[in-house]
Amino acid sequence: MALCLAFVFLLVYFALWKGPKSSGKMVWVTATAPYIVLTILLIRGVTLPGAAKGIYYYLTPDFAKLTDPKVWSAAATQIFFSLGPGFGVLLALSSYNDFNNNCYRDAVVTSSINCLTSFFSGFVIFSTLGYMSELTNKEVSEVVGDHDASLIFIVYPQALATMSYSSAWSFIFFVMLITLGIDSTFAGIEALITGLCDESRLLARKREWFVGVVCVLYYFGSIPAISYGGQYVIPFLDEYGVSLSVLFIVTCEMVAVCWFYGIDRFSNDIKAMLGFYPGLYWRVCWMMCPIFISVIFVMTVWHASLAPLQMPGYTFPAWSVGLGWFLRLLSVLSVPLFAIYMLSFAKGTFTEVSLLY
Repeated sequence: MALCLAFVFLLVYFALWKGPKSSGKMVWVTATAPYIVLTILLIRGVTLPGAAKGIYYYLTPDFAKLTDPKVWSAAATQIFFSLGPGFGVLLALSSYNDFNNNCYRDAVVTSSINCLTSFFSGFVIFSTLGYMSELTNKEVSEVVGDHDASLIFIVYPQALATMSYSSAWSFIFFVMLITLGIDSTFAGIEALITGLCDESRLLARKREWFVGVVCVLYYFGSIPAISYGGQYVIPFLDEYGVSLSVLFIVTCEMVAVCWFYGIDRFSNDIKAMLGFYPGLYWRVCWMMCPIFISVIFVMTVWHASLAPLQMPGYTFPAWSVGLGWFLRLLSVLSVPLFAIYMLSFAKGTFTEVSLLY
């Protein structure tokens, strides 16, 4: 596992060491290959007995779930994961665009493709889960695992193992997961590298060495996840590492841009770049979205469980709750602390400094 992980980060290094020029070539493979695999798996899935049952379960809404704040938090986190806001990826990659690049078109196309891909992937997964339901004589809801990891790495592979030419189907499926994982790793590390290189000319000049150091640090930081204790590390990080933090960061970004910087000034910036003002629909969205995201964040915090995380056959120790909340605060507190730092060391009155930022 350690050698496989080293090989992955070796690929990441050679994809990123020259910047977007090198990573852009790799993305043509890692971003398009999953669509080919998904189409193949869908064709196979819909031909299996019981596929209709799984698709019906997938398309049947459960409106009672809309009252559960965990559902809204999970939905928001999923969108942020797939689209990238709150992680610095979009800011880093867009910094390489031309000043007059049509970001309006890019945003609409990217968001549409993202939503359609998620919807399309649901048919791939649930057609096969319907087949497993038929095979095991259970309801689809009983076949679906309690966690995303169990669905992807246990339930779905079990279904593939029962098919003809199971080795080939499993190979195709896991190749898709690998390409998706590598693609996500490209983006996450590039965001970090771009941000630090923009702040330091030395790092920008020594980018090849800097990327190597970052990849080595990421490698050693990832080793606990592939060790025997990885089955506990990954659920812990999944529970405490992202959801609340990214909701808070996105809320701060939206409030800062839409309310403090101001929609009018933001619209003027778009006019300078694209040659036209954004329509009324977008201006209303920018005014209301911070409220919606803030409500979701507050509801998520209010209903956050203080009980230790539980897994099948194992309950995390009580001290893990404090460690988990400390992990959340590490990313959350960086926002107000950095704001205080910038306001303290910037020259001018508070009003003048606030207008700059």
